[in-house]
Amino acid sequence: MPHISVKMWPGKPEEKKLMLAREIARITMEILEVPESSISVCMSEVPREIWGESVYKPEILDAPEDVVIPPGYRPEGY
Repeated sequence: MPHISVKMWPGKPEEKKLMLAREIARITMEILEVPESSISVCMSEVPREIWGESVYKPEILDAPEDVVIPPGYRPEGY
């Protein structure tokens, strides 16, 4: 506890993803007052062409109770 999952379009350099993961872990430790050993961060790249069906619909549109900060976009067709 906690496990944090980040989904993004492909193309960001590995060092940027690692920096993001470390910052997410750092701020999570600080805010939730948990040890680093209890945190895991997963990064998944989802191609733009399937973002709507793979991420937007199932994780945002169909599960609004899980969305803490809603996006300011709506993919075409949704």
